[in-house]
Amino acid sequence: MKQLIISIILLFPGLTFYAQQDSLRWLDIELANYDYPYPVGHIRLSIQNQQLQMAYMDVKPDRYNGKNIMLLHGKNFNGAYWGTTIKALTDAGFRVIVPDQIGFGKSSKPEHFQYSFQQLAKNTKAVLDSIGVERIAVLGHSMGGMLATRFTLMYPGIVDKLILENPIGLEDWKLVVPYKPVEWWYNNELRKDYDKIKAYQLNSYYDGKWKKEYDEWVNLLAGWTLNSDYKRIAWNAALTYDMIFTQPVLYEFQNIEVPTLLIIGTRDRTALGKPLVSDSVRQTMGLYNELGKKTQQTIPDCKLVEIPHIGHLPHIESFEEFIAPLKKFLKE
Repeated sequence: MKQLIISIILLFPGLTFYAQQDSLRWLDIELANYDYPYPVGHIRLSIQNQQLQMAYMDVKPDRYNGKNIMLLHGKNFNGAYWGTTIKALTDAGFRVIVPDQIGFGKSSKPEHFQYSFQQLAKNTKAVLDSIGVERIAVLGHSMGGMLATRFTLMYPGIVDKLILENPIGLEDWKLVVPYKPVEWWYNNELRKDYDKIKAYQLNSYYDGKWKKEYDEWVNLLAGWTLNSDYKRIAWNAALTYDMIFTQPVLYEFQNIEVPTLLIIGTRDRTALGKPLVSDSVRQTMGLYNELGKKTQQTIPDCKLVEIPHIGHLPHIESFEEFIAPLKKFLKE
């Protein structure tokens, strides 16, 4: 039945999505007309022969416990989707820093940029330096998990703990998926619209079960497709896909020196390049119910928390099951 519903959605998306799409609004390239849950600051970066700005939230608790945590967003998101997590952590006394990476959210969308996880980690360190944070726990979701890993490996002296929430890159897709150039990813991005974005999230993230609160994360991507400068957004998205595909971090998990918590929604089947492989290969990709256990064995000091029947976004789909082990780990 689930596959039938998804097939109908893909074939006739307007039947399901018309009401939501009708209310879709144009979004500024740096989301100037979209309010984040907390005040946003910016730092200026002089990198790769250009001046860019990087946005971040720095949320301080009323009763500071002396500990800091940084939240790193995924590929199809920005810092705004951490709103509930920020509140829970600041209520518990943590100072929470939430950057938007270059190319995402309220940060610059450069016309040309050589993306690497090392460069993004260096940019992120610049945010911490600008606000005087010297010690921090780092939480990364999805693509943010790859970045959090790279950041921890580059700056082990400042990272107290590492938390990975359904990180992508727990397997090396380029071993089974044929390489596609940046132009291929770019053309894919140009074809996206509200219906395609929502169909992908419905199928890949939520197992065909939609809730109204998920609409916001579709609208934040789909609203950009109405922008006359969408080609620049699409180009940056294509460049980051290439970064993810060509720069795996899993081979260095064994070098992580800090206590690590791995939170895995076991229903997740996210994997890059599934449409490019055979059915038999596709069935072996993105098996988070297996990848979580395998990754735990690779990282030296790693605890695994599996959340059954939950997909790619535990902090959105099942917040209480996500936040309880996170707060416990941070307080240990």
